[in-house]
Amino acid sequence: MCGITGLIGPGAAAPEIIAAMTKRIGHRGPDDQGTWRDAETPIALGHRRLAIVDLSPTGHEPMISASGRLVVVFNGEIYNHVALRKRLDAEGRAPEGGWRGHSDIETFLEAIEHWGLDSALDSAVGMFALAIWDRQLRRASLVRDRFGEKPLYYGWVGGDFAFGSELKALAAHPRFDNGIDRAALTLLTERAYIPAPFSIYHGIYKLLPGTILEIEGTAPPSELKKAPVVGRRYDGLSIRQFYSYRNVVRSGTENRFVTEGDATDALNAALRAAIVDQSVADVPVGVFLSGGIDSSTVTALYQSISDTPIRSFSIGFSEAGYNEAEDAKRIAAHLGTVHHELYVSPGDALEVIPLLPEIYDEPFADSSQVPTYLVSRFARQHVSVALTGDAGDELFGGYYRHFMVEAIWEKLRSVPRFARAIAARPASGMPDAILSAAARTAGFGGIAKDPGKIRKFLAIIGTSRGLEDVLQSFLDEWTQQPSIVLGGDRSALHPDLDLGSKASALDRVTYHDAVSYMSDDILCKVDRAAMAVSLETRVPMLDHRVAAVAARISPGMKIQKRKGKIPLRTLLDRHVPVRLTDRPKAGFAAPVDHWLRGPLRDWAEALLDAKEMREDGWFDTDRVQTEWRQFLAGNAVPASRLWPILMFQAWKQHNNR
Repeated sequence: MCGITGLIGPGAAAPEIIAAMTKRIGHRGPDDQGTWRDAETPIALGHRRLAIVDLSPTGHEPMISASGRLVVVFNGEIYNHVALRKRLDAEGRAPEGGWRGHSDIETFLEAIEHWGLDSALDSAVGMFALAIWDRQLRRASLVRDRFGEKPLYYGWVGGDFAFGSELKALAAHPRFDNGIDRAALTLLTERAYIPAPFSIYHGIYKLLPGTILEIEGTAPPSELKKAPVVGRRYDGLSIRQFYSYRNVVRSGTENRFVTEGDATDALNAALRAAIVDQSVADVPVGVFLSGGIDSSTVTALYQSISDTPIRSFSIGFSEAGYNEAEDAKRIAAHLGTVHHELYVSPGDALEVIPLLPEIYDEPFADSSQVPTYLVSRFARQHVSVALTGDAGDELFGGYYRHFMVEAIWEKLRSVPRFARAIAARPASGMPDAILSAAARTAGFGGIAKDPGKIRKFLAIIGTSRGLEDVLQSFLDEWTQQPSIVLGGDRSALHPDLDLGSKASALDRVTYHDAVSYMSDDILCKVDRAAMAVSLETRVPMLDHRVAAVAARISPGMKIQKRKGKIPLRTLLDRHVPVRLTDRPKAGFAAPVDHWLRGPLRDWAEALLDAKEMREDGWFDTDRVQTEWRQFLAGNAVPASRLWPILMFQAWKQHNNR
């Protein structure tokens, strides 16, 4: 795991610029650093190294291929690099004079040179973001892995085309003055994260997962006012896909597993192979264990392939409803792991809050960022790599909306929209107790305890035109209301669920979560939190072979009786008794609502100062103040609606914006 930076343009001639950009992400790679400039072309590359495979100097980057043609900076891991090296050897493609070391990037660099970039990527199993300069073709290529496990930002800064693993690397450029993008801020308030290809800054974009951005020639292309579209060519720049999860899902819907046994066996084989690959390192490896289905499954399979007890890590909160540590402890005891447990006091957690703008680099508002950072910091005291259970919900149907979106739309589609609107309007004004009773009677017990969700549900009933509207209403905090951002543009929010005629509603909803929420929220959250403490995290369920298996599993095999992730549960049952795992989903959240009404209240009120907010002109200040007062009074305003505003305000203050 590492950090990468680069420049194309006049700034590349100034070594202090690439050095400053690279230094700014030193936390991503504390073990080594390096920069490189081309003697003939205005391009410079920088690298920070966290040594995981081949700890010797032979893994130093930027790395030049044996022929001298290619130069690369790489962030991530190629898990099947040993097999790729054997293949190169068998083809007589080993470097003249022999291999320098046993690093995965040396192998991958030679694979790119001999097989071409696309073929090498197709053969690779791993997570990565990389930049490669072809000195012969005078072509720069930026690449991001299939699901976006590793970040890569790019854009135009002071006349240079710049890129890096984190925004702070680009902001270290002495001519960085990119302004805040109001459309991106709108997305943040709606989703709690900023989805790719947007970033908080004008002219800076996130490279989409599974794509290659190429720049031809010796000078950067002229600045684009909008993110480049996949499949289009611009002046000296193009972007294309090398992997499409949409196509994987389409193929899966046409080749379903016949029986649940077939599906479970295929999942077992693929996930076990992924864990075997991802547990290999030249440094200590552990696993995050929250006690939920996903992390427990990864832990169980990891322990089953290990000859010695593995290290597992969990944290707990004292607040009721937020603590899974006891469940994790029981599962760890059953599996025989060397379990490490840390209980976090409110004071411990609150000390993290001021660090969030620096850790996350652009405003980010998934409140589980706090426990994720804490468990990463705790684990880093013992290991350098941790496996996680992320992606189980997105691939196998684990969220409440996965159960409900199809059920809601099936009930609504036969009723004219005007009739639904007429019925929903008076119901939304009913007292909370009556609303809750009505929800239980109608079979929507999952939201019966939350009048706010019930009213949101009634708004969905009255306005939805299709499955996309129903899904969007679940995802967006301000559904059916004007944007809280003044002049906010919501046009980029509508999901694209086109997966062909054989795809079910569940296929469409989980697909969208996999390509948006997972990559831009879940993976971003874990990458930044872990890399802030120089910990590498690996996600076995995002091995693309596991994802291909998941796409073939029918909705009826994934969700049964409103219980999701059935294949994972079945697989876990082979290793852990059901009595230890069969409980309501808790998630990995922080008690932000308690904090905002208690120890964080003064902090929040300072950030929400009405006078300052009006002067800034970003938000509808009166509405923000109203929402805040209602939240404090315990009315139906969720903390999740306010947290993005607070995270933006804290980020803006930290960055003097």
